[in-house]
Amino acid sequence: MNKTLLALVVLVSMGAYAQDTTRLSLLFTGDIMQHDSNITAAYDPVRKKYDYQACFEYVAPIARAADLAIGNLELTLAGAPYKGYPQFSAPDALAIELKRIGFDVLVTANNHSVDRRRKGVERTIRVLDSLQFLHTGTFIDSIARANTYPLILEKNGFRLSLLNYTYGTNGIPVTQPNIVNLIDTVQIKLDLAKARAQKTDAIIVFMHWGDEYQSLPNTAQKKLAKLLFREGAKLVIGAHPHVLQPMEWNKERDQVVSYSLGNFVSGQRPRYRDGGAMLWVDLEKVVRDTVSHTRIHQASYELAWVHKTTEFVMRPLRYFEGDTLFIKDKTAREAMAMFANDSRALLKRHNVNIAERQRPTVDSVAFEVCLGIVSAADSLEVHEELLTFYGLKKEVINPQEAIWYAGRFYEAEVAWMALAEIRTRTRFKNARVVRVVN
Repeated sequence: MNKTLLALVVLVSMGAYAQDTTRLSLLFTGDIMQHDSNITAAYDPVRKKYDYQACFEYVAPIARAADLAIGNLELTLAGAPYKGYPQFSAPDALAIELKRIGFDVLVTANNHSVDRRRKGVERTIRVLDSLQFLHTGTFIDSIARANTYPLILEKNGFRLSLLNYTYGTNGIPVTQPNIVNLIDTVQIKLDLAKARAQKTDAIIVFMHWGDEYQSLPNTAQKKLAKLLFREGAKLVIGAHPHVLQPMEWNKERDQVVSYSLGNFVSGQRPRYRDGGAMLWVDLEKVVRDTVSHTRIHQASYELAWVHKTTEFVMRPLRYFEGDTLFIKDKTAREAMAMFANDSRALLKRHNVNIAERQRPTVDSVAFEVCLGIVSAADSLEVHEELLTFYGLKKEVINPQEAIWYAGRFYEAEVAWMALAEIRTRTRFKNARVVRVVN
């Protein structure tokens, strides 16, 4: 065989076995709730608006790092009057902030879906649509469900099917023509058959199930998980218990179940309920000769604790474990340490093939003074000489408003001194020091 022919044979052979590999990172979070204490803390009496920027500023880099961030919205956006337990209606500002920090998808089928009856179901859907959230679990009517369910998620060349169900609605009947997906194994099998027919890369089922405040899944959860896997699900994500339950990655069958991720944000303060886990699942798709195969490449979790002072602030342990600069109160530090210890003890004992995510190495820690939200048209550089001295930057959050920051400091003591000066000499009396996440 001459060299030219040999080269041609080699090239053809290489083409026959050429493959393309892509990955998709998914981030799942637990229950997004707003009790009365959360709603009160989020209200800004000066601007007469609700502001959740401080609550989520440290989970924003985590959510934005995922290709798709998916959470359980366990409340309605039914408008005023805003109320927490037992019949939830949260300010729209919560959803606006979730979108701003990087959430892409929200599931809405849970036991609080119809807390505000038909108005709550339909207004929640309208608000999520207006913010361009992908969402599923509740529907205006059967036509909307037929046209959009199972929900298809598309990102980075991946196509995923997402389904969502709840065990009930706290005894409140669903007003026709609205639909809330209830756990009905006959209907679930039909829906999963439709999902399989969509020929997507993976099927994800988000379940609202289990016993509240119990750290281990019950028999019904385990049976349902087996049914879901048998009918084609690759990932099963659980919510409702408000505490963590174990996670399992069956590598042989290429399946992951997380029985409960606990509370993402809520007003609940008792032990085990004041935080939750964020589950990372990386999918890998290999395409060879137009035939694709998707598998779970990696699965891990990280913990976040909710810190309550005059406001609620989510503290991812990757940034705040052992912190004494921002969590000055000894009781709060002990509560966060207890949450961390309890969570790790449970998950290390019962998890299967899913470990805590390796914390990234931070080369340097910096601090800024967050001035808060002001009008986007407000030219601080002109009116505030002290702030100009420190240096200003702004993050526009909508056409009318922006978040302003002053300075960048590499020593905490200097940042706190600048904060004291800014509070004393400018109008920003509620400014605060924030840690810059690298």
